[in-house]
Amino acid sequence: MASSELKGLVPFTRESLELIEQCYAKKHNEEHEEDLKPNADLEVGKKLPFVYGNPPQVMVSELLEDVDPYYRNKKTFMVLNKKRTIFRFSATCCTLSPFNSIRKTTIKILVHPFFRLLILISVLIDCVFMSMTDLPEWGPALQNTLLGIYTFEILIKLIARGIWVGPFNFFGDPWNWLDFSVTLFEHITRYSSLNFISIFGIIRNLRILKVIPLNPGLKSFAGILTHCLEKLTGVIILTLFFLTIFSLIGMELFMGNLKHKCLRWPQENETETLHNRTGNPHYIRETENFYYLEGERYALLCGNRTDAGQCPEGYMCIKAGVNPDHGYTNFDSFGWALLALFRLMTQDYPEALYHQILYASGKIYMIFFVVISFWFAFYIASLFLGILAMSYEEEKQTAAETAKKVKPEFQQTLTELQEGKKATEIKTTQIEMKKKSTSVITSLDMLDDATLRHKEELKKSRKRCPFCWYRFSKTLLIWNCSTCWLKLKDFVHVVIMDPFTDLFLTTCIILNICFLAWEHHPMSVETSNVLNIGNLVFTGIFTTEMIFKIIAMHPYGYFQVGWNIYDSLIVFHGLAELCPGNFHGLAVFQSFRALRIFKLGKYWPTFKTLILTLGNSVVALKDLVLLLFTFTFFSAVVGLNLLGSNYKECVCNTDEGCQRPHWHMHDFFHSFLNVFRIFCGEWIETLWDCFQVAGQLSCTPFYMMVILVGNFLILYLFLALVSSFSSYKAATIEENDEAKNLQRAMARIIKGINYMLSEILCKKKKVLEETMDNISDVYVKENISDHTLSELSNTQEFLKDKEKSSDAEKNTMTENESQSLIPSPSVSETVPIASEESDIENLDNNKIQSKSGDGSSKEKVKQSSSSECSTVDIAISEAEMVYEREKLKHFKNGYERRSSSAQISRESKKGKVWQNMGKTCCKIVENSCFKCFIGLVTLLSTGALAFEDIYIDQRKTIKILLEYADMIFTYIFILEMLLKWMAYGFKSYFTNGWYKLEFMVVTVFCLSLIGKSREELKPLISIKFLRALRVVSQFERMKVVVRALIKTTLPTVNVFLVCLLIWLAFGIIGVHLFAGTFYECIDLTSGERFPISEVMNRSQCESLVFNESMPWENAKLNFDNIGISFLSLLQVATFNGWIIIMNSAVDSTAVDMQPDFENNIYMYFYFVVFIIIGLFLPLSMLIGAIVANFNKYKIKQGGSNIFITVKQKKQYRALKKLMYEDSQKPVLRPGNKFQGFIFDLVTNQVFNIIIMVLICFQAISIMIQSDEQSPQMDIALYWINSVFVMLYTGECVLKLIVFQCNYFTSGWNIFDFMVVVFSITGLFLPLTIGYYLVPPFLVQVILLSRIIHILHPEKGPKVFHDLLLPLMLSLPAFLNISLLIFLVMFVYAIFGMYNFAYVKKGGGINDVSNFETFGSSMLCLFRVTVFSGWDQMLDAIFNSKWSDCDPDKINPGTQVRGDCGNPSVGIIYFVSYILISWLIIVNMYIVAVMEFLNIASKKKAKTLSEDDFRKFFQVWKRFDPDRTQYIDSSKLSDFAAALDPPLFMAKPNKGQLVAMDLPMAVGDRIHCLDILLALTKRVMGKDVQMEKILSEMESGFMSANPFKITYEPITTTLKRKQETVSATIIQRAYKSYRLRQNDRNTPDSHVIDDDKEVQIIKEDSDFDKAEGKATIQSQV
Repeated sequence: MASSELKGLVPFTRESLELIEQCYAKKHNEEHEEDLKPNADLEVGKKLPFVYGNPPQVMVSELLEDVDPYYRNKKTFMVLNKKRTIFRFSATCCTLSPFNSIRKTTIKILVHPFFRLLILISVLIDCVFMSMTDLPEWGPALQNTLLGIYTFEILIKLIARGIWVGPFNFFGDPWNWLDFSVTLFEHITRYSSLNFISIFGIIRNLRILKVIPLNPGLKSFAGILTHCLEKLTGVIILTLFFLTIFSLIGMELFMGNLKHKCLRWPQENETETLHNRTGNPHYIRETENFYYLEGERYALLCGNRTDAGQCPEGYMCIKAGVNPDHGYTNFDSFGWALLALFRLMTQDYPEALYHQILYASGKIYMIFFVVISFWFAFYIASLFLGILAMSYEEEKQTAAETAKKVKPEFQQTLTELQEGKKATEIKTTQIEMKKKSTSVITSLDMLDDATLRHKEELKKSRKRCPFCWYRFSKTLLIWNCSTCWLKLKDFVHVVIMDPFTDLFLTTCIILNICFLAWEHHPMSVETSNVLNIGNLVFTGIFTTEMIFKIIAMHPYGYFQVGWNIYDSLIVFHGLAELCPGNFHGLAVFQSFRALRIFKLGKYWPTFKTLILTLGNSVVALKDLVLLLFTFTFFSAVVGLNLLGSNYKECVCNTDEGCQRPHWHMHDFFHSFLNVFRIFCGEWIETLWDCFQVAGQLSCTPFYMMVILVGNFLILYLFLALVSSFSSYKAATIEENDEAKNLQRAMARIIKGINYMLSEILCKKKKVLEETMDNISDVYVKENISDHTLSELSNTQEFLKDKEKSSDAEKNTMTENESQSLIPSPSVSETVPIASEESDIENLDNNKIQSKSGDGSSKEKVKQSSSSECSTVDIAISEAEMVYEREKLKHFKNGYERRSSSAQISRESKKGKVWQNMGKTCCKIVENSCFKCFIGLVTLLSTGALAFEDIYIDQRKTIKILLEYADMIFTYIFILEMLLKWMAYGFKSYFTNGWYKLEFMVVTVFCLSLIGKSREELKPLISIKFLRALRVVSQFERMKVVVRALIKTTLPTVNVFLVCLLIWLAFGIIGVHLFAGTFYECIDLTSGERFPISEVMNRSQCESLVFNESMPWENAKLNFDNIGISFLSLLQVATFNGWIIIMNSAVDSTAVDMQPDFENNIYMYFYFVVFIIIGLFLPLSMLIGAIVANFNKYKIKQGGSNIFITVKQKKQYRALKKLMYEDSQKPVLRPGNKFQGFIFDLVTNQVFNIIIMVLICFQAISIMIQSDEQSPQMDIALYWINSVFVMLYTGECVLKLIVFQCNYFTSGWNIFDFMVVVFSITGLFLPLTIGYYLVPPFLVQVILLSRIIHILHPEKGPKVFHDLLLPLMLSLPAFLNISLLIFLVMFVYAIFGMYNFAYVKKGGGINDVSNFETFGSSMLCLFRVTVFSGWDQMLDAIFNSKWSDCDPDKINPGTQVRGDCGNPSVGIIYFVSYILISWLIIVNMYIVAVMEFLNIASKKKAKTLSEDDFRKFFQVWKRFDPDRTQYIDSSKLSDFAAALDPPLFMAKPNKGQLVAMDLPMAVGDRIHCLDILLALTKRVMGKDVQMEKILSEMESGFMSANPFKITYEPITTTLKRKQETVSATIIQRAYKSYRLRQNDRNTPDSHVIDDDKEVQIIKEDSDFDKAEGKATIQSQV
């Protein structure tokens, strides 16, 4: 090691500095740049690699010459601290010299680890003080001390690094800028008396971010995320672009509509005007006359359209008052419209906005929300996920490549160091082992198998701990007392390791889970006693298990296993519960019983694998998790200091009683919870409260920062977890001993059952043998003439073949059993053959063969089984059994019938007729016209269901038509089914899954018809909704999607069960914590809860005289049992109604006690932990497993999209070709001067830019509009629109003059022409018919539509085209998946109409969203699809009691009575739909993200696609407009630089192009094919496959372009360059010769000539160097 100890480490001295300066000056004069890059292993902040050895103590904290060649001549030096960490400093351009004692001292302080630790501790202490609202008395003094430490740090860095100049100066690091700014503002705030500088106190909170540069991992992740954010720039711009467009459209459609309310219209005797005519904005008198629905805070909205909300009698819809939600929800100006659209994009409380707009504007505008909430939100989310996934994959690949590029000397040095360490440890171990007693050695030999399995872990732990500890632990923790004890240990080991013991323990765990899930409220005393006894029994069983395992394995071996440690903790917890006493928090302590559920993981390999994957992922991403927590803490502190005081001073603005709401920022805890709620996507309601107390200027920037940055970090973490879980492979799970013991126990049980069955069958077999012998004798004697010997020989051959195959199967099974130590459950399952039938068949065949004359055949058949009553008989497949059975039946029937030859001929004729009928039916069924007819009938029968709404009884004609149509559809489908039975046969028909579905639908048709015939069978009509499922089997697009969904989701059942297990644990904990505590006493007059000062418990509530109708009410969503707990957790997981559930939990006190405001405030943590552990992590597990299955199935399908059909794959390729092709064919310039001038004008890029600027100005003119603007503003906007119409018309006319008919060959031109036509129509039509039929905003919306020109591939930014490309390529798959979503919505909409049409309106079911008609049902299901407001609809369906609904209510126009809901059906309905739609939507996101990754991988791969060649020829057209297939060699450099990657060659590229040796024709021209082949070879390299591709390209091109054959190259680029260089050398030599001749003639001027010669020689040498460099670069 001595030789390598000082390798590369040289002290930095004055001579070193002088040498560096000389090298730098020399390099600067030569103007020669070396292509060097910084070494990644020698970056600042990293450890010095082992190749440089251990630096001696004299070199620690001293100046050293930089070992990185990149920095060697950069006037820098490096310093190492005790931990070998690298620091770099500038050697010059600083205030002080590096050899100055003051600077050297500051450098030593700066690099010392204690200095960094001091700063980190100071920052953490400062963070604690920032989160405090009331500081202690000594707080200001400590803050001044911390400020002094920060100031001292800045001074140290300024002196050590220099102020400004140099590569490593103080202000060269952005984090130093942050430190300096924060410290400066803190000084100003601390020592200044100015009031307006109070905002600087908020800047002090930026000190929290100082944690990032102090942690290298955090700093590294911050750099990665910053780089990722740069890639997201295009997505952010595109998002803002779409948000702006939709905001402007929303302004034009809904401006002022949300002010329309139902106002009480004055009667004839009333003279008072109820309108606000005073002009005073604070005039609120008319609010008393608005119409309010029961329990609603805001007045009922209305509209003047027929499909909008209508006012009750006595009220008129008038625009008056303010907008809803304190006036913050509206489209009256661009800012509020942008906020509303951003809210829709993030899907925060969108159901309220849906209702408001639909009530005020009409149901037709639901299309607008479908586009925004589904398409736009999905597309933007897909863009962000795709770019983030690409960035993450790039980082993974970069890290993998960096790991592969470790230098050989580094690896060799590491190996030497490790070998040296091992040798030293071996010597130490040998010395210590000699001192060990023989008892310890004996105990080591007697360790059981479980301890030996963890040998590697023990070795690792020995390296961390001293050897004396192991000697001590093994002396006390390995029990070898006596021989009797060892015998007892062996006996206990046999018992506890027996497979049936593990089976018994697993059964106990499952039973314990059932007991835990049985707890509910209210619970009888008997049930409570049973559960308590069960808890004691299971605690005793688990305690016994632990004791037995400790005895069998010794404590030392027992606690080496992680699962044993977990089991012991469960046991200690159970024993602690037995201690008497009722202390505070007992329910929380008892809730940890739910952790017993995870004991199943020991016997469940999938669970173990997922937990290991999760642990590895969290360890790898710990810095990212810490970064997310740092930002959360920072946001909470900023919210506390910026907005906290306002929630105290202005709280009366949000509540009439001046009580702070549950969600505020007055203290750090609530501020943290508020930030967490924003991370969960719920922010709009707290933003309204913030506006009320603090104003828009303070709240908007804070909320936008938290939403954008927080979601960015969460998405990146989520994708990282999904990527790690997508590598999960269920097939490679290694099972532990417990899991194998379960298989052994089950195999033994199955073997015993099979043995018992075989014993029973053997007794029956003897009786059957006698019977079959008699039958066979009769058959052989009497029927031998009816069957030829060939038939019997065929039977014998068949049985011989079966014997061979059976023997082979038997041998294979035996081999498998001998190779495996554990009996395979799959083998044991196939051991019992098909009970009695196969035995009988074998016996029959044996008798047949023996009686036919072959005596040995019977013995051979009998020898094929191991014994007569063996449990390992030959396994006969079902098809073979059926064949033998049918063969025997045929023989027996022939014996019984004794058919004659005439009968046989008649039977053969009938068989032919039957066969012909089958063929005819097959032709009919396979006919395309028949398929189209059935498809049409299927659509008609499905569509007919939509007419059966609550108004069907009032439409007698439609009802009768539907009844007859149902009968016709039923007969048609029955006929189709019969035809398919005839064509395919029963077996083929019922083995096809799609035909089974059709059979089920036919059954549904028949049952529905039967239900109409009888009154008692009327419930059968409600299953008619299943008829729509037949659509799936009729259309290939849906079949493909369903098949792909099954392939991607079914294999994830194991992972889904693990997630369900986690939810079960949280549900049980919720029952323990909150069961029976959600009850409250409600004041029926106000609808609010009584304060605890008036009512404290249930008895006081029931004793109130004025409250008689069930005052003590329970929340509809609670934790009283495990079922309703799951539903509550589902609402929390979907963030629907979760705020109400959390508020109830936080306010809960005890059972039968009145809730109090935030009495149980720390119960917030239950929901926070559930969202993190019960939602975020399981979601990443499940999606990761789906992604893994998606990729597997995609590979099986050949790498193509699995959600499209074969025809769509061709469309996909055509669409991809269309996306890359030019949108318009080039038009020749007209010969006419005037037309030529206009052609040059309209085809100029400046003209397109001017048009784009006009479009943007037109959008700005819409932005400045607002509701109730002045008439002068209306007139000005009218003339502005007129000007834009004239300009666009002029553009259209100019293009028509130039392009004439070619103008309409482009879709963009047609679109522009239609915009101009409609704009002119919309501008002048209102002047004739008025503005009532033509709204004034129509012209603006039409003109605004031209803004989509920004997305034009040629006119708009290229980044937009790149972002739109994956979406366009995924359109076929999206269309198929959308069709399936629509079908699912259709089926559930029909089901909802049958079951919830008459539910009492309330909550989420109202006049707009209900199940009365098909359209309203679809609207409700759209809300559920985007997970918005389904809790409110379920809340209305929960109305099933007499107090909430009337079961005998008469519904006019129908025979149905009552308006009550069905909670159980409602729960199943919504939960199933949520799961199905979630699975479909997740696959949509996967398709989009995978398309992004596919495009990115193709760009990175060294391959060329058809698109790359197409782009090549597009660029070629610009350089060869005459299509000569040649370009001049002088244009070659520009052409190569104009290409797109990977063919792109950046300038300077002349040297590389020359080195390609391209053939040149006469006139220094180069052919396009030669250039393409050379560039292709440059990208893809040289191999055999590449040569074949090049030859195919050349032959294809030559066949398509025969002109290439006639051309012969006269030279190449390399030869031409050599000729040029040679000519130059000859010319210079000749000039030099002439100069020397002149020197002889004029010797006086020799000095001047010598100077010229030196200059010429220098120029020649420079030229040679340049040529050499170009050649080397081209070779590289």
